[in-house]
Amino acid sequence: MQPETVREVGREPHGSSDDPAIVDFSANTNPRVPDGIEAIYREAFADARSYPAEPPGEYRATAAAYVGCEPAQVIPTPGGLAAIRATISLAIEPGESALVPYPSFAEYGREMRLHGGEPECVPQAELLDADPTDHALAVVCNPNNPTGNAYDPDRLDAFAERCRAAGTTLLVDEAFLGFTDRPSLAGREGVVVARSLTKLFGLPGLRAGFAVATGTFGAALRNARRTWNMGVPALATGSFCMARDEFVADTRERVRAERERMTKAFGSKFDVHPSDAPFVLLDVGDRSVDGLLDRAREHGLAIRDATTFRGLDSHVRVAVRLPEENDRLLEALGV
Repeated sequence: MQPETVREVGREPHGSSDDPAIVDFSANTNPRVPDGIEAIYREAFADARSYPAEPPGEYRATAAAYVGCEPAQVIPTPGGLAAIRATISLAIEPGESALVPYPSFAEYGREMRLHGGEPECVPQAELLDADPTDHALAVVCNPNNPTGNAYDPDRLDAFAERCRAAGTTLLVDEAFLGFTDRPSLAGREGVVVARSLTKLFGLPGLRAGFAVATGTFGAALRNARRTWNMGVPALATGSFCMARDEFVADTRERVRAERERMTKAFGSKFDVHPSDAPFVLLDVGDRSVDGLLDRAREHGLAIRDATTFRGLDSHVRVAVRLPEENDRLLEALGV
């Protein structure tokens, strides 16, 4: 990163509330965590008196089984965003361009600007039709945040092939893919996958994730990774979470059923974007976004102001939480 560039790039807004009295619909994290996880975290304390294993073999093996790749292709990172930054830092040289979807996670463009890159913003619905030629990197968020839609697997495969043929690295952010039964692109030649344990396992403060990459780019990511870049508790609890198949299956079914119910209810009052994710995007039309935010907060709830996303000017995003919490939100918003 160049000091001059870093000084010019500001922070991006995000959801989440730190108020324990508020039910947080602004952050897309699972309100449940796997049974037994607190004991695993506490047991890791004794091992935290020593440096973690280097490389962290058990974590890599569990992550590989979780997404269907080889353990050697896994690069552990403290969260999905760390995997995204590492990829962008290696793929982008100052002055080079990258295809970036919008509306989507704002940190893609921010990270590129921090490294001197030039994001070329493309509507997320049209991204897979874009020409990757002459771009150093292309980014796909699958399912996309904040719209919630997952991409057609065949079209995504075809785009990955076009990127590989053009010599363009494809970064696929699969932070929400675990909420679906769709296949990961982990282990695909020319593709870097970024995964986070924040969302599906309800542990945003743990900072655990990983990248998956092959070939020379994968070797570069492994070489660039900081030694001991994840703490012992994160490695232990992360490995435990990724092996909880029943928890994942139950979460998927609960989110699917609740999302369907919420979409139908919200559809009586708002335009609802089709979603495969643990959240839904609402176009509130000529209603006041600030008014809806205030109304939710009066009921002890926080929802996400989605007008901070590029291309959205009358939208809010709401997470899919537990049935009784979702009932509170529907009542608060008058649907």
